[in-house]
Amino acid sequence: MRILICDDHKIVREGLRQILQQIEEVPLIIEAGSGNEVCSILKGKTFDIVLLDISLPDKNGLEVLQVIKEKWPFTNVLMLSMHPQEQYAIRALKLGASGYLTKDTASEELLIAVKKVSAGGEYISQSLAESMAIHFKRKALNHKHEKLSQREFEIMIQLANGKSLLEIGNMLCISAKTVSTYRGRIMEKMELNKNTELARYCMENDLI
Repeated sequence: MRILICDDHKIVREGLRQILQQIEEVPLIIEAGSGNEVCSILKGKTFDIVLLDISLPDKNGLEVLQVIKEKWPFTNVLMLSMHPQEQYAIRALKLGASGYLTKDTASEELLIAVKKVSAGGEYISQSLAESMAIHFKRKALNHKHEKLSQREFEIMIQLANGKSLLEIGNMLCISAKTVSTYRGRIMEKMELNKNTELARYCMENDLI
């Protein structure tokens, strides 16, 4: 079982490494600190599992997940996040993730998840299963952000976090004008007018 850990915090990577070294079947653990570094490493080596943080300095983890599943479809991806599970886990699983864990997960649960995913299964915690059940029950309320595409959702989060059009464009390697176009679509679908309204919505719905 060859594992690639991607998190921008070295102390988190080291903690994950120490836990994973308890598994005898793990001969190789490589670390990466960004989405671009993950993709660069995957070009030269094959891994059974990528532990991928959603919040990365260069790219959103969900965007990196999409790239991995497109280019290396047989690589299992286990997402790690500090975000409320039901809001991001469902998107991650739809994009091909084999599992989703929050960073406060106990080490025993991480080991169970890695072993299950390496055997070709999928892993979600009991708390996540309960959250997802509640989410689907509430879906009848038709939350406005459910209408957004993955790229629109990603840009909405950045706007809500106070990032400028230029900053978002640089992050996503697109022009500020393109970001502005996306912003217009987002505001139309969300039926909002100002970034402050967008930020308030995201906070009220535990998206940021």
